[in-house]
Amino acid sequence: MKNPFKGTNEDIKDENISENDSKIDEGVDEEVKADEEKLAAENSEAELKENLEGNNEQKNSLQEKYDTLNNQYIRLAADFDNYRKRHEQEREALLKYGAENTLKKMIEVLDNFERGRKAIETVEDCEKVKECYNLAYKNFTDVLTKAGLETIKAEGEQFDPNFHEAVMQTPTSEKPEHTIIAELQKGYKLGDKVLRPTLVNVAVAE
Repeated sequence: MKNPFKGTNEDIKDENISENDSKIDEGVDEEVKADEEKLAAENSEAELKENLEGNNEQKNSLQEKYDTLNNQYIRLAADFDNYRKRHEQEREALLKYGAENTLKKMIEVLDNFERGRKAIETVEDCEKVKECYNLAYKNFTDVLTKAGLETIKAEGEQFDPNFHEAVMQTPTSEKPEHTIIAELQKGYKLGDKVLRPTLVNVAVAE
């Protein structure tokens, strides 16, 4: 006769084994889960560290660029300040000594006038006086021409208000209208700049 408790004990034993297996599986799962969590934490920490290092490198790179640009700006500002000061000094020197070369040449003309004056003190011949005068005048005009002074053309030219100033108008049919009949006072220019316009008499229609 089969023992009715035998099957029960075996069932209990099988249940205990199943429970133990389940506990083992749960323990293994928990260990695996713990390992995974630990690995994930380590990975997160490594990733965070890597990000921090990357941020530091980027920060250092930006700092280097900033320092370079800042140094360039400082040098540029210093160079510009030096240029401004030098330009101001040159401007002051030009205003103060700009006529130096011209005056040096004018001194030579003055010397010629002095010599001419002494030479004609005892001269009674008018031709000799005229010769001395013409020589001094030519020397004087040569110096002014070398300095850049130019005479404005007038007589026979078409009237130009940029260079001429009409102080007289003469009705005539002998000259085309607006033609300069006579030069009343010479005008001069330096390059394109008019120093003094020529005073002229202009022809108008009768």
